[in-house]
Amino acid sequence: MSNKSRFSKDVRFGFVDAVCSGIPLAAAGASLGVSECTAERWWAESGGMKLKRGHGGLDDPAISDGIPDGRFLTLAERAVIQFGRRRGLSYAAIGTEIGRDKSVVCREVQRNKGPDGIYYAKAAHGRAHHRAHRPKLFKLLQSEALCHQIETSMDQGWSPKLISSMLAKTFPDDETMRVSYETIYQALYVQTRGNLRADLNQQLSLKRRKRVSAAKRGASSSLYKNAFTISDRPAEAKDRAVPGHWEGDLLLGKKNKSAIGTLVERSTRFTILLHLPDRHTSDEVATAMIAAMIELPEHLRRSITWDRGSELAEYERIQVALETKLFFCDPRSPWQRGTNENTNRLLRHWFEKDSNLSVYTAADLKRVQNMLNRRPRPTLNLDTPAQSNMR
Repeated sequence: MSNKSRFSKDVRFGFVDAVCSGIPLAAAGASLGVSECTAERWWAESGGMKLKRGHGGLDDPAISDGIPDGRFLTLAERAVIQFGRRRGLSYAAIGTEIGRDKSVVCREVQRNKGPDGIYYAKAAHGRAHHRAHRPKLFKLLQSEALCHQIETSMDQGWSPKLISSMLAKTFPDDETMRVSYETIYQALYVQTRGNLRADLNQQLSLKRRKRVSAAKRGASSSLYKNAFTISDRPAEAKDRAVPGHWEGDLLLGKKNKSAIGTLVERSTRFTILLHLPDRHTSDEVATAMIAAMIELPEHLRRSITWDRGSELAEYERIQVALETKLFFCDPRSPWQRGTNENTNRLLRHWFEKDSNLSVYTAADLKRVQNMLNRRPRPTLNLDTPAQSNMR
């Protein structure tokens, strides 16, 4: 009769627990009347880690105390899983006992069971602890091709999130050419991480040197007491059901002395830039907007939504000339024209916040406008605004 059939699973569980508690392998085997060779085989079949000669396995206090509660399973929870498996309970029943979803229990058993197919709590806990503390090579240190792809895309004004999405689409079967946008941000803001250029964070639209939470901004005005508000805007504009509903604002330069007008169509994200070379008074903004939109078909200028800045004080003139309606956001609520806000953030790649925007010619704006309209958009399933059909 073989050793495997002579000894019950309970005995083998006790053996594994003894080694995990710090009893030398040979001594744990001798107490059961088995040879050191058999003890080593039992330990290997349990999936136990390599032991130091003459010592037990998992006597590290950090392991015995358990991986921190919360996201990670504790030793006590793994013990319940082991007992539940011995009783033949389902993953769902075990999960209920420890307050975890059944998928957590299933993954734990499949990941940490021994080669013999049996789940040993202490051995599993030790392996999990070892993996959690094992140094992992930062992904952007491993692939020069991936770093080059990221640098090229960022030089074209692409955001880390867009780069991550396009890599997943372009290289669906190549894990080495895919990376999360959070990993890119870590490489940009944590020096010496990865092989990206040190100055690459300056290609981000906001040019920040460190990550900060979004600031709240807003402005109020009494110029629009009799104007349409955003609550008056038709439902088709809100749900982007049809093209022709626009959002607009000014992109301001240093000390607000220069500006570029921006208009974004809500459905297709198609962008129009307004050239304001001298000033950005209400007269100049109205003139530039009328000139840019007058050639559009009537069904593509159904409405325009704007913030409550004084630059659109001549909104009635615009409404008459374009045969459209202008709607204004609530006071201190620029987020109500979020499509335009996001577009302006992208435009900061070319037009820096503290720069003089009056130096750009109409041709410069046209070039940037075309680049932005050929940029893939996650909201368009990675199509471009130029590919969208405004009918």
